[in-house]
Amino acid sequence: MSLVHCACGQGPYNKGKELDRQGLMSDDSTTTTHFGFDTVDEADKAGKVQGVFSSVASKYDIMNDVMSAGIHRLWKDAMMDWLAPRPGQKLLDVAGGTGDISFRFLKRAGYGHATVLDLTEPMLVEGRKRAEAEQMADQLDWVVGDAMALPFDDNTFDTYTISFGIRNVTRPQEALNEAFRVLRPGGRLMVLEFSQLPNDGMQKLYDLYSFNVIPRMGKLIAGDSESYQYLVESIRRFPDQETFLGMVRQAGFENAKYRNLSMGIACLHSGWKI
Repeated sequence: MSLVHCACGQGPYNKGKELDRQGLMSDDSTTTTHFGFDTVDEADKAGKVQGVFSSVASKYDIMNDVMSAGIHRLWKDAMMDWLAPRPGQKLLDVAGGTGDISFRFLKRAGYGHATVLDLTEPMLVEGRKRAEAEQMADQLDWVVGDAMALPFDDNTFDTYTISFGIRNVTRPQEALNEAFRVLRPGGRLMVLEFSQLPNDGMQKLYDLYSFNVIPRMGKLIAGDSESYQYLVESIRRFPDQETFLGMVRQAGFENAKYRNLSMGIACLHSGWKI
């Protein structure tokens, strides 16, 4: 159950791309993207995201419980209900961090295999400390890698999940394209992410809570308000449900649908490689 460091961006599936200083795919032109409400060079975003999650890794699971009053557990249960894992399936859990989704998947499946991939090694280290990791050691791999340049062959996995992670990817469309590539025909994509409430008044109340309370919780519990300020801002910058559904379809997935959770605070997107 050792950590594997991939040479992201290398291999036949990423020919023609150069590696930037972080080992991520890059081209010669300098483009910008958002990091929360800030504008940064694309080449710098991954390093900033790594900094955020390295800072909060040891308190990440605790903060999830506090921020959502434990509701994130119900959202993840809803994810597993819709996904309906089957015995023997191979899961790729991208931005899988502390392994929460992978553990749930393997328990539901009964037996199978999960590969937990994350850009931030300290998150994977925390995951390996959990009791479930010891119980499922022979069913788990832990890989440090990039969602936009997966170090796996085409048609490898039965299921691809990414939970509260795709909004942190520099180019989410490329991550979805990679998901399609590594899934086998008949494979399924499932994305759990924060989304947008359909009512402006409700959204304003939610924003009031998010921007005023969550960074303070981060300071109190994790000793880091800035990282949680970024996480709140990243939620507001993420595409709404219909826009993201279009991105899932653009990647090639069929029978793509979504389900709102808690009136749209979070959302599940599903698609099939057919």
